Amino acid sequence: MVNRLIREKSPYLLQHAENPVDWYPWGPEAFEAARLEDKPVFLSIGYSSCHWCHVMAHESFEDNEVGRILNRDFLSVKVDREERPDVDAVYMEACIAQNGSGGWPLTVLLTPEQKPFWTGTYLPKEALCRLLRQVSRLWRQNREALLEAGDQLTKLLGQQEQSRPQQPEKNLLDKAAAQFAAAYDARWGGFGAAPKFPTPHNLLFLLRYGRETGRREPTDMAAGTLNAMYKGGLFDHIGGGFCRYSTDRMWLVPHFEKMLYDNALLAMAYLEGARITGQTVYREIACRTLDYVLRELTDSEGAFCCSQDADSDGEEGKYYLLTPKDLSEALTPEEAALFAARYHITEEGSFGGKSIPNLIGTQDWQQEPEGMEAIREKLRAFRKERTRLHRDDKVLAAWNGLMIAAMAEGEPRHRAAAVRAAEFLRSHMTAPDGRLWARWREGEAAHPGKLEDYAFCCWGMLALYRATLKAAYLEKSLRWAEVLLRHFSAADGGFYPYADDGEQLIARNREVYDGALPSGNAAAALVLVRLAALTEKESWQQAAERQLRYLAGRMQDYPAGHSFSLLAMMEAFSPSARLLCVTAEPELPRELEALLKQHPQQLTILLKTPENAALLAELAPFTAHCPLPETGSRYYLCQGRTCRPPVSSLKELEPLLHQPAAN
Repeated sequence: MVNRLIREKSPYLLQHAENPVDWYPWGPEAFEAARLEDKPVFLSIGYSSCHWCHVMAHESFEDNEVGRILNRDFLSVKVDREERPDVDAVYMEACIAQNGSGGWPLTVLLTPEQKPFWTGTYLPKEALCRLLRQVSRLWRQNREALLEAGDQLTKLLGQQEQSRPQQPEKNLLDKAAAQFAAAYDARWGGFGAAPKFPTPHNLLFLLRYGRETGRREPTDMAAGTLNAMYKGGLFDHIGGGFCRYSTDRMWLVPHFEKMLYDNALLAMAYLEGARITGQTVYREIACRTLDYVLRELTDSEGAFCCSQDADSDGEEGKYYLLTPKDLSEALTPEEAALFAARYHITEEGSFGGKSIPNLIGTQDWQQEPEGMEAIREKLRAFRKERTRLHRDDKVLAAWNGLMIAAMAEGEPRHRAAAVRAAEFLRSHMTAPDGRLWARWREGEAAHPGKLEDYAFCCWGMLALYRATLKAAYLEKSLRWAEVLLRHFSAADGGFYPYADDGEQLIARNREVYDGALPSGNAAAALVLVRLAALTEKESWQQAAERQLRYLAGRMQDYPAGHSFSLLAMMEAFSPSARLLCVTAEPELPRELEALLKQHPQQLTILLKTPENAALLAELAPFTAHCPLPETGSRYYLCQGRTCRPPVSSLKELEPLLHQPAAN
């Protein structure tokens, strides 16, 4: 049997295209059919690399009995949460409101008007069948009770959050740091009990807060977590990159799926860790992570794909697990002995009788033995020959924006990849009117961009501008930020998850709490703060201040849950110095190129050339007052409200370039 999902592009939806369930994709056709057939809607939300989504699919959605019940009594709708984060957010909020928690696969029963009256997550086949039969009976015999439950839950979702914009205060940073300290696992790193999630934006906050305050404890918490995540099985010590989360306290046993966004954010956290602590191993870990993305998650046109599955041949983690026998097949005896001793590959194993390569307990974990990269290369080839991982090859604008931001901070090969991905966004995922598409796959762009798409892509373009000083990236970020202000902003502050001229769901609440990713509102705040610093336009400064006040009003009770908003606030509290290079040279001045390689985070840099002078004057009008020299370069440094006379060499400014700006 083939259902309507066969016409879709999402790999997750296509996985269900031959189910005995008569699935519809989310859209008007499905809900109109539910109204005409007078049926409740069975909504199932998941994603292609989700282990428990696969389990429920095999147990239930591939089962003829479940198919008969759903086809007879329900109108069934499948949603890829990665394609439609707006739909997922609404019904996940309903699930959490009704049950206190949520997860995937997300299972929701709706009225044809999209109002949820029952929510849950994974259900075994028997429990699912009982639920479906009970709801079918109630729909026929006591529909009013279901409709009332749907009305009540929808009303709850529609209630706008109560907050009053407040002036951001530095005590919010102190309060968040104290909350992280209270939850910190001093032995194993991370925060709270198992399962442990990386949440790299929390680590970015702690690293920068430690730098700003001069306090060791926040930096030590972040470094301890960076160390533990790398040493455990969360990091793929053969292929590079990080898995989704750890099922145990010590970061040994991961949930084996690998997500693009995790690896983007973790690469940023390790790069920041290297800058702030001076630990060069962190930069090596970041580069191995980015190299994994280049090798495994980059398509032929330079776009970054979503994820790799947790399962191989129906077995969770099979691709990653090793035995001493595997090592003997792939390596020489000497190589096998070296790898087994360093990465704890034993006969008894650490997961189902097999071993997860890890460095827990390895004393010299920071110093890699000679020849280890060649051993890893052999084991990478061995793994690929033994089995394969499914790759979700759809391209999401939001996640590509994150990875562009990470790649821009890496080595030249990574920056080149960021440039290619940015070009892909421009050529394949930008509509003629300049608006973003959210998803691309197999030559088709679809779904209007959401808040996260615009905020994360703006962030990526600003990171690429910082790395290359090409004004086109600054312009792209500004144009997309203008779309945010025009179509997503609320009258009393903040941004809605989807545009005012797009599909309207049953709720349009403004998310500010960070989850696995920073909230779109927090990323938008960081973008606005950086645009204000780069352009010195009053309009961007006002937009940034308004957004920060809104966020401050929303985070009073638990600021640690808003770490990325706090990062934006720290940038606003400690504005960077601004360096403008005005040059007659056709190439980037070498001394400026050398400065860029140092990644000076407290320095905002702009480059004015004969080629970009007119565009830069439009984007950042203050640059029009700094004339192009006939030869050579001139440098203008402003710190706070003090601007120094222009000089012809960066050597004259060297003592000042890495100092914080005065307020």
